Amino acid sequence: MSHPPLRTTVIGSYPFPSWLEFASQHLEQFGAADIAELQDDAVIAAIHDQVAAGLDVITDGEQTRFDFNLSFYGFLEGLKLESASPRKWGPPAHDQRGKHEVIGELRAPRGLGAVAEFERLKRLAPPGPALKASLPGPYTLSGRLRPNAQYKDRYALTEALLPIVRAELEALVQAGCAEISVDEPSMSCYAYREDTKRFVDIFNRTVEPVAGKCRLSAHLCFGNYKGRAVGKRRLAPMFPDFLDFKVNELHVEMASREFAEIEMIAEIAKRSDVAVGIIDVKSYYIETIEDVIERIKLCLQYVSPEKLSVAPDCGLSQTARWAARQKLANMVEGVRRARARL
Repeated sequence: MSHPPLRTTVIGSYPFPSWLEFASQHLEQFGAADIAELQDDAVIAAIHDQVAAGLDVITDGEQTRFDFNLSFYGFLEGLKLESASPRKWGPPAHDQRGKHEVIGELRAPRGLGAVAEFERLKRLAPPGPALKASLPGPYTLSGRLRPNAQYKDRYALTEALLPIVRAELEALVQAGCAEISVDEPSMSCYAYREDTKRFVDIFNRTVEPVAGKCRLSAHLCFGNYKGRAVGKRRLAPMFPDFLDFKVNELHVEMASREFAEIEMIAEIAKRSDVAVGIIDVKSYYIETIEDVIERIKLCLQYVSPEKLSVAPDCGLSQTARWAARQKLANMVEGVRRARARL
């Protein structure tokens, strides 16, 4: 699991090519073989952009998912999938996302589809960059489900989803996945009002079977639906409890928050590696190479280069592809120059 100083990585998602956006709205016009071809071609496009940028770690861009987590509900039994949202018009916000009705025991006999995604990435990726898979954690997944008599609240839903996510993590490791990010933005969004020790217990029980068997990271951001955040955007409520996450790396959102609380990465670095979001995925300002170098200098005041990874704040799926390309290219070039000065 050795890696270069100032490792360059991404969170998971990448913008869909425009033709995939169009095709996704007209899937009834395609056969199964056509759709498989679309999926391969989209992943090839995401891989191309990441490799062209020069990243140390790449993903499949989550090109075969709806959002970073929405497609997982299609693998779950015991749900009545709801397409209608409570508010369809007006400025985009999280209340435009409907919730699914739970009508039976939550099960996923076919898994959650992440293994097939990773197998496709292995097949299509060139030699060189490390390959990372990402999976939403059970607390975040529970947020789109309506409690019922069987699952009385969000925590009961989380407990039902926990073994399903855990089994998917085990299957990814068995498939040869050496690096996995467990995305729990709901935990970071609601740490200010919930029991953070309970969050740590949920997270650690989820990853327990694979801890030590792969490089594990946790992505903690404040939401990015349609480029908008949700929740209180402060790190302080998460810590020190979140330092007990059983991970090799914690990723924190910094760029869109103007590097507020940057000093807290020093505490993270005492327990694990730290990935810092230095690229703002919510802004169409293209960070210059000099911006990247200055931001890395700031991070190096608190953490050694061997323990620091550099990444965007969040997945890039809500950022136009032309901007995502430029942001990643400048990020990697800034890191290259910063490494040369070490």
